[in-house]
Amino acid sequence: MSQLQRITINPHQLQATQLLLTPQQQHYLLRVLRLRDSDKFIAMNGQGKWWLAQLQGEGAEILELLEVKTELPISITLMMALPKGNGFDEVVRCCTELGVTSIVPVLSDRTLLNPSPQKLERWRRIASEAAEQSERAFVPTILEPVAFKTTINEITATHRYICEARGDYPHLKQMINNTANEIIIAIGPEGGWTDQELEIAVQSGFKAISLGCRILRAVTAPIVAISLIAANFE
Repeated sequence: MSQLQRITINPHQLQATQLLLTPQQQHYLLRVLRLRDSDKFIAMNGQGKWWLAQLQGEGAEILELLEVKTELPISITLMMALPKGNGFDEVVRCCTELGVTSIVPVLSDRTLLNPSPQKLERWRRIASEAAEQSERAFVPTILEPVAFKTTINEITATHRYICEARGDYPHLKQMINNTANEIIIAIGPEGGWTDQELEIAVQSGFKAISLGCRILRAVTAPIVAISLIAANFE
């Protein structure tokens, strides 16, 4: 079963026991993967459900609902100040593989990137592809970019941390609460958070933490943070 190809579908594609495939999905299954009639594959809705499906012409038949146990027992939200260039692509891909639940692109004082709507579509597509590859049951939610000062005041989770590269702060692994069912972790851009941003976050209930004594690249830090949290709860 694990060797079967996987595709992500939208709920409206599923009609009773029939699966309506988009032209792009037909091309991928028939032309790229060279599957034939009666070949099986896995359809996942990105919301926790997988189905075993069988190709029938330009569509497919749903054979059975599959049980999937690949998700972490904790919800992880990554608040990530957008790095320059295409670095956020790699952040979305790797953190999806590691089990993140949602990603909030943040516009901080030192953010240089001004993303277009096409960027958001691209990030969501990358998350979907990474969820398929890593056999996730859920595709992480990628929210629209939001200003740091706006989103920081809307956070209500009990366990929330903000990473700071410099300063005498406890390591993340020492701060993780094993009874938590939701964690929010904020990662800054190149150059880190400004003093004002860090102060605002702490006043809003975030705990400043460290990821170690080395200075990590903006795209490396979230991968390290999510890895530490995932390893703790896996």
